[in-house]
Amino acid sequence: MDVSHKLIVRNTALNLFGLAVPLAVGFVTIPMVVRALGTERFGILALVWVVFGYFGLFDLGLGRTTTRYVADSLGRGESARIPAYFWTTVLLQTAIGLAAAVLLQVSAPLIVRRFLNIPAGFEAETLLTLRLVGWSLPVMFVSASCRGALEAAQRFDLVNAVKVPLNVMFYLLPLLGVALGYSLPGIVILLILSRIAALAVWAAMDLRVLPVLRTRPALRRDLVRPLFSFSGWLGLSGILYAVTTSIDRLVIGSLLTVEAVAYYSAPYEAINRVGVVPGSLSMVLFPAFSALDAGRRSEQVESLFARSVKFLLVSTGPIFVLLMFFARDGLRLWLGPDFAAQSAFVVQALAAGFLVNTVVAVPNNYLIGIGRVDVAPKYQAVELVVFTALIWAGAKLGGIGGVAAASALRLAAFSIFLMAVSFSSGRIRFDHVWKNGLGRALAALALFAAGLAVSRALGLGLWGAGAASAGYAAAAYFLLLDDEERGFIARALRLRRAPAEPAGTEERG
Repeated sequence: MDVSHKLIVRNTALNLFGLAVPLAVGFVTIPMVVRALGTERFGILALVWVVFGYFGLFDLGLGRTTTRYVADSLGRGESARIPAYFWTTVLLQTAIGLAAAVLLQVSAPLIVRRFLNIPAGFEAETLLTLRLVGWSLPVMFVSASCRGALEAAQRFDLVNAVKVPLNVMFYLLPLLGVALGYSLPGIVILLILSRIAALAVWAAMDLRVLPVLRTRPALRRDLVRPLFSFSGWLGLSGILYAVTTSIDRLVIGSLLTVEAVAYYSAPYEAINRVGVVPGSLSMVLFPAFSALDAGRRSEQVESLFARSVKFLLVSTGPIFVLLMFFARDGLRLWLGPDFAAQSAFVVQALAAGFLVNTVVAVPNNYLIGIGRVDVAPKYQAVELVVFTALIWAGAKLGGIGGVAAASALRLAAFSIFLMAVSFSSGRIRFDHVWKNGLGRALAALALFAAGLAVSRALGLGLWGAGAASAGYAAAAYFLLLDDEERGFIARALRLRRAPAEPAGTEERG
């Protein structure tokens, strides 16, 4: 399977579109859903959304494991191995999903009555809703493997052809349910039916893209241990990530005030949304690194690593630099003078941390792709302990500003660690990455920051910031991008006709 740079860019753009459209729809429709359901029922629906959105933490990483082993088989040109890995993970996920469903049926009363503060009169409705969600877990788990096989074949066009409407319906179906007079369980049934339909379509696409899967499903017992060995590390990493990224707000809430949580959380969530670009690339890099490494194409691996680092810094770096310089002004316009006074340093510190962290998707997916899936969770286990101590001290000494500084340090340290491990593996040379994008991208961002500093010192305001941004964009286009990258952008903007795609640039399975 060939993994060209054009294919990587195209798939990243598709993923970015697939993430941005549902976010835009949700921004418009969520207020309508709140008014239609009322705050109590919307709160219950929000819990359902959490389950739908974060089920990957509970499938023990088997969805991404499918992607890795299918991509590895394609990279080696050994397609005959794919059915064994695919059907084994699908059957394991079915079993895990059914076990989770039964567990939720049994524990639902305890969850509703002991752990959730459900208003009087809504307990029965919430209980039925949770039980319905439980029976959807096998569908969601198996969907992860079906979608993962398409991602392994770099068919993100097909993945997003289903995922975009599915995630849009995530927000529209509650409105449809209200219009039809459905209660909350009825709305949840609509959401579950949409997931079943998505699974059916993805499964049909798998059989078309990978005809080798048209075999009788069978569990290969000899593959269970290696599959769980790989997926276990992924699952542990996901759990540690979820805990680590939540602990800062829990510490603020326990040591400071609920109001302080708001002053910290609002800017954090807004800055974190910039991660939609690295997230879009991340989904493409994992199967790409797996396939290229399996095919022993080390030069392509190194080139993809360097280009990806450059792309992320060039595309998202300026956003974080602007946030550092205009934190107070932006907060005043967005959330008012109180947030501007309380949260300006929070924005600046977090923007600096996320600037370094923006490249973490590259080394993380590279290490997982080559089989070093244990690196990140081992670090994260130590990180959780150290970070908890840091934010505790930060909250005591500097309030939410101290917590923000600790969070920025954590974000930067994780990226630097994974980059260092990638270079020490011997397959990625630091000097190659530095010469092919990293050094020039950092220099361009430093000059951009210097331009903004001069503009602010001279009191040029938005005009000066606009001039510095235009200068950065021109320098990035002409000095940081190569001919192939500029050509792709030109074609995307319809500045010139695209040449015919040469035959055989992508193997479709």
